[in-house]
Amino acid sequence: MHKVTRAMEAVSAVKMRKTQASALAGRAYARSAVSILSRLSGTRHVTGHPLAEHRGGKKMALVIITSDKGLAGALNSSVLKRAVESLEGRAVEDVVVFAYGRKGDEFFKRRGYEVRRAIENKADEVPLRVMEELSEEVTAGFLKGDYDRVVAVYSAFKSTFEQIATVRRLLPLSLPALTEIVEGIVPLKGKWSDEVVAAPPSSYTVEPSEEEVLSQLVPRLVAIAMYHMLLEAKASEHSARMVAMKNASDKSKEVAHDLTRLFNKVRQAAITREVSEIVSGREALST
Repeated sequence: MHKVTRAMEAVSAVKMRKTQASALAGRAYARSAVSILSRLSGTRHVTGHPLAEHRGGKKMALVIITSDKGLAGALNSSVLKRAVESLEGRAVEDVVVFAYGRKGDEFFKRRGYEVRRAIENKADEVPLRVMEELSEEVTAGFLKGDYDRVVAVYSAFKSTFEQIATVRRLLPLSLPALTEIVEGIVPLKGKWSDEVVAAPPSSYTVEPSEEEVLSQLVPRLVAIAMYHMLLEAKASEHSARMVAMKNASDKSKEVAHDLTRLFNKVRQAAITREVSEIVSGREALST
């Protein structure tokens, strides 16, 4: 058992570092896109974009990112608890769920919610194509008026021993929320915590026009945000599983030590009893 948990711990550590490196590799692209939007955010083209429209309705779409596998401590339960808190005050019929991961899919189906789309989360690689398709579906539903707000719940990676269940608003488009997602990719501690942030350009020349650029950029930002959420959720999953397996390995060593002591005690008691019986028998024969 100890060998199995140690092997799982080592595998999870490698996967965690690989996923975190992937998140940081795409961070420059995400930061540049958010930086462009921030400089254009005051224009009427951004404020008047359909994906930035604030509505007062109660209908909501929930994008929940969990894992398909267990053995990750309280990672999934924390995300699901946070998701339920974000739905407080809303009726079941006012919520549409997009579940990335079997744990979230099963959780909300059992409670009667409409799971419009469920996607497996078994692969270790982060599939950008699948996230693009999911973001297009979520965006299309928002534009049609199927829901008035889109919220994502996932596990944000802070450090190897700290993963925080986080709620982010995806739609209507929020520049502060997108900025938090991108800036939050750098962990608090560890190898990647000292990443150097390059200064953005001081100005932009928008060609051929703001309308054409934003028509491509704004929907793309939703896909970028969801992709980086999945990257963080993956890093959190592997980190939580690594820690859980380490604890299991330590516990198995303790159990093995305790059982060895118990075996030695029982064995010593048996030997003592046999020696006593031999001595008693010898004394009886000598009398």
